[in-house]
Amino acid sequence: MIPLTKTSINVNTAVLPKQASVKLPNLQQAEFLQEILEGLGDGILILTTAGELVHANASAHHICSQLNQGHFDSNYIPSAIWHLCQFLIDNQRLLSDPIMMLSDEIVLDKSTIFRIRIKFMDLEIFDIPCLLVTLENRCESMKNIAIAEIKKYELTPREAEIWCLYRSNYSYKEIAVKLHITLNTVKKHMKNIHAKRQDFLTNPN
Repeated sequence: MIPLTKTSINVNTAVLPKQASVKLPNLQQAEFLQEILEGLGDGILILTTAGELVHANASAHHICSQLNQGHFDSNYIPSAIWHLCQFLIDNQRLLSDPIMMLSDEIVLDKSTIFRIRIKFMDLEIFDIPCLLVTLENRCESMKNIAIAEIKKYELTPREAEIWCLYRSNYSYKEIAVKLHITLNTVKKHMKNIHAKRQDFLTNPN
């Protein structure tokens, strides 16, 4: 079942950004935004409702190449992505809220899981509605979270190795095999890690 998720913002707690004192000319703005898009870890695709590619950043090219088994043809959007887009297009009448977003995951293997989010873009610069597709490498995201947690919980080097694998969806048995240690050793380290996490939650300062 494909989940539908809705983004919401609590206006009572949202912090509004200050107005920038420096205004970039239109051309510089475009270059600035292009630089940001290319530097994102997440893939960004903009497609027409006919399946034509308007834009893809570097991360999107890389992810689509993985989904297309090693190559990315701009005339061929990976079927796993396009099927979700087509579902959103076919059911757009049911989605009266423009903030409504379709999301799903594509699993290639244990270490290659992509979260896909799709929503309509109705911008004046386009003659027809387009689709904004964001592609997140879940394993990379979890790895980055694990790295932050390693520092936060003050894990030892061995605990850090085990925690990164655990966060990457490895079972205790798989961790033991990969690190050439016993299952009991993994359990012992995980017990210590959870104790450190609990201590941090109890005494964050």
